[in-house]
Amino acid sequence: MLSKKTLQSVDYIDKSDATIVFRTCSREKPYVVLQIGTSDPERAAKAAQVVEQDVAGIDINMGCPKDFSLKGGMGAALLFHPDKACAILSAVVSAVKIPVTCKIRVLEDIDDTIALCKKLAATGVAAIGIHGRTIKERPMHPNRNHFIKAISEALNIPVIANGGSKEIKVFEDIIKFKNITGCSSVMIARTAEKNCSIFKRDGKLELFNVIRDYLHHAVDYDNVAPNTKYCIQNMLQNIQETEQGRHFLESTSLQQICDVWELGDYCRQKQKKMNYLRFEERDVARNDQKRIKQNSVDEEESNHVNSLKCMFIRSLYPKPEDLPKTKLLNWSKKYNKPLPKYHTEQFDKLFKSTVTFDNQKYSSSFWEKNKRWAEQGSAIVCLHYLKVYDVDYMKFNGILG
Repeated sequence: MLSKKTLQSVDYIDKSDATIVFRTCSREKPYVVLQIGTSDPERAAKAAQVVEQDVAGIDINMGCPKDFSLKGGMGAALLFHPDKACAILSAVVSAVKIPVTCKIRVLEDIDDTIALCKKLAATGVAAIGIHGRTIKERPMHPNRNHFIKAISEALNIPVIANGGSKEIKVFEDIIKFKNITGCSSVMIARTAEKNCSIFKRDGKLELFNVIRDYLHHAVDYDNVAPNTKYCIQNMLQNIQETEQGRHFLESTSLQQICDVWELGDYCRQKQKKMNYLRFEERDVARNDQKRIKQNSVDEEESNHVNSLKCMFIRSLYPKPEDLPKTKLLNWSKKYNKPLPKYHTEQFDKLFKSTVTFDNQKYSSSFWEKNKRWAEQGSAIVCLHYLKVYDVDYMKFNGILG
């Protein structure tokens, strides 16, 4: 992961494994509305306050029909618990200074749906998004546009029409959907995922050009390969069955994905620069490193530890079997060696691990921000000495300092 200083981004990070949950930047702040799923008013308010300074608005998802949402009391489950839904909205509206909205699905009865929307509107939300299908209906079912129109006429706040993707092929169809429902605006998901240039008034761009533009942004902002691949798959649809599509499906890294779209050299040059900056700007407490450096050197010399200054970069290992610890474990099984054993020490909020393998000890002199990464770093050193990773590979990918 690169620091937000290098990318000029704002990163929200899961502290349990240091993965990026949400990345944004100042350029898109006026346009991004962050949607959250929740079943708890207090937690929803706290979550909204965390991101309030970096987004244009907060939307509460009250329409997702997926099992994980329903079982968690989130999404469309809230449609049948209006008091809880209103409590969540009231809590978030009171907690933040930016606009708060919600998105729902229609109920079976139009009058019941209007009554629910009036309750939700009374919480102070800035707008309500309406998906014109019930919780049981899917995209093949017709969107209940007349429900949305009736709700729009009954409320005194903006209503956002949703669910019309199947009929939206060009920009003019967006305007048609807006007029049919009588809404203030339109929300599009599936059609925009297929080709986001649907919003161009003068016509859509050629799909492959959209993909290439998207890849430029993915590389520039160090987006992880699995998410990048997922987004492109939504664009390709049936084109995945072509030769180019099959090459794309076989790709696992960002570089491989870019190779398919003739952006491999751009990606490699950009990542080479980024990997160098990972060492220069990684958010590690330098003063702490200075204090522990001499003790670490003395310990490694006395215990004959094979050491390199290298670090674990999570994005380089898209599959679980690619992880250094997994590779080392499989190597030990292949050659009938004792399983590797890890010992990790902690200094303040930094971690360093030593792996013992085949009566030898291996460790990275680079202190990591969590135990998992420290163990992966020591496995990298061991794999280097076992000649699984060579120096050129490690330097090219920014692993070796």
